[in-house]
Amino acid sequence: MTKLNPQQMEAVRYVDGPLLVLAGAGSGKTSVITRKIAYLVERCGIPSKNIAALTFTNKAAKEMKERVRKLIDSTDITVSTFHNLGLNIIRREYRTLGFKPGFSIMDQEDAGAIIKDVLLQDNGDDDLTSVIQNLISSWKNNLTSPEIALSKADSVGEQRAALAYAKYQRLLKAYNAVDFDDLILIPAQLFANNADILAKWQKRIRYLLVDEYQDTNGAQYELVKQLIGDRTSLTVVGDDDQSIYTWRGANPENLALLQEDYPTLRVIKLEQNYRSTSRILKAANAVIANNSHIFEKKLWSELGHGEPIRIIQCANEEAELDRVAAEILDQQIKYRRQFKDFAILYRGNHQARAMEIKLQQNQIPYSISGGQSFFARNEIKDIMAYFRLVVNPSDDAAFLRIINTPRRKIGPTTLEALGQYSNERQIPLYEACDEVGLTSRLPEQGLSRLREFTGWLDTVRQQCNQKDPIGVLRSMIDTINYSDWLHQNASSPAIADKRLQNIEILLDAVNHSLQKSDDESLEDAIARLVLRDLLDQQEEDEEENKVQMLTLHASKGLEFPHVFLIGFEENILPHRNSIEEDNIEEERRLCYVGITRAQRSLTLTLAKQRKQWGDNVACTPSRFLDELPEDTIQKEGFGENCPERNEVKGKETLSSLRGLLSGF
Repeated sequence: MTKLNPQQMEAVRYVDGPLLVLAGAGSGKTSVITRKIAYLVERCGIPSKNIAALTFTNKAAKEMKERVRKLIDSTDITVSTFHNLGLNIIRREYRTLGFKPGFSIMDQEDAGAIIKDVLLQDNGDDDLTSVIQNLISSWKNNLTSPEIALSKADSVGEQRAALAYAKYQRLLKAYNAVDFDDLILIPAQLFANNADILAKWQKRIRYLLVDEYQDTNGAQYELVKQLIGDRTSLTVVGDDDQSIYTWRGANPENLALLQEDYPTLRVIKLEQNYRSTSRILKAANAVIANNSHIFEKKLWSELGHGEPIRIIQCANEEAELDRVAAEILDQQIKYRRQFKDFAILYRGNHQARAMEIKLQQNQIPYSISGGQSFFARNEIKDIMAYFRLVVNPSDDAAFLRIINTPRRKIGPTTLEALGQYSNERQIPLYEACDEVGLTSRLPEQGLSRLREFTGWLDTVRQQCNQKDPIGVLRSMIDTINYSDWLHQNASSPAIADKRLQNIEILLDAVNHSLQKSDDESLEDAIARLVLRDLLDQQEEDEEENKVQMLTLHASKGLEFPHVFLIGFEENILPHRNSIEEDNIEEERRLCYVGITRAQRSLTLTLAKQRKQWGDNVACTPSRFLDELPEDTIQKEGFGENCPERNEVKGKETLSSLRGLLSGF
């Protein structure tokens, strides 16, 4: 507690009512949350098992849990994401909800495939799959049922989407499955309709802490409100200036709603920043001051004035990327900085590829945050689902993924009937296919196709136990003509071949696992690969000495000694779509997030012209450039001429080179 400033201390000790901790960037909010948990246990006498802390990412939850464990000796505190809490509620209350044990969670791709099949069956085309999937997600995030969505539909398109939503939900229930949004929606609906179950969970969670509250959507806000009830045992931490996820349902106005729903709400502001220099914070404050605010705050720091924010305008995008690479190498030589001290931030992923090439050309090691995992590739997910079903016929999620991959003419109507039957019998989908009772539920053709599939897979399973399992699995992949399927669905033969190579890598991994031990079964080898897929590699990645490349969205919550923010232009930041939709305030918040990632230095780069469709197009500097105070910035490439500065810079570089060479 002695390490906390007065405002942080006040936030930790206040337990007499609902509390909003308005935590600016770099103000030590995680310390407040973790120390408050310890305070609740040690000073307030609340059992650790009755405290829950919620956040939005597994990484944040893991960090928070580790820090709590260093403060108190307890392993039964709930520190998790919203979705993990929802998952636990569904698991405990699955009977009331009408699920079988071991229900499946559909990822975005699998959910999209179901919606695509619904649209193909009902309308004959699937052109609007992604649009309707996003609309369904939005409805769920706002607790809108299919019936309400249909009643409020103002157009034929919305009616079509609402009907698809209703059928999609029926299919999920038949498949004993939920999607990601259901993990919040279903518990909220459960509590709204079952007062006794809600009371049980309210008793279990006596004090609730919520991080990043500005990122909550309507369903998450309602879930928190239900769990708190008439009590005042709530602390939320948030910052409306860092709300950058409205495009995926986040509602920063939830911070204002707190004052309406909890009239005795106390607000404590954390404005001391422990990350950045005063110059960087002055610029950030000036930019964000142009937005409307629910709460006013102003960041400040005791870390010194710091270097000016450098704004470098280059002739074109090639020159811009050259300059960023040269700056990193120059600073590495001049100041002996490590590559991992640098981060390159950008508005959109399309900016990353050219920057990658430039870093490669200059032999600068780099890491791109958010790159696709090997196990997240479609071809790997498909074949892994086959492997999982071979060793575990009860894996309903695997069954649903591959029953029509490649196509076997088994439609959603057949699968819905199968799912309803398996739910009634409380047995896996695979087992249900061979039951006599299913005969009365399905036409002969559909039933025959299902049993042909399970019979074939039974044979594969038997052969794996009798012969070389790798050879059997390879033959299985050939039997389903997966190579042809990839070539039919890939944008080019080269991409299809690359995906086939990935499958070979997967088979080699299974084989390697089998050969490591004589006691290793195929089931063990597959389980080991599934576990590897789930393991978090973050700690290992962070230790590598590489320049970090990531989008502004992905940078939230992180910090770096030296930051380059590239493409500081109109139509990039702010993004063209946001300009057209008059959504500049969120783009300004995104800019604010980027500025406040920098600890010691910040460089903004832009180009005078860029190539678009083969033509050179003049670029306009970002409007946010004009919002930066003149005494915080140093411009270069805007027509200024400063021989003295160039001479000093040249002497510094020569001096550092001499120092480097003197060691040889």
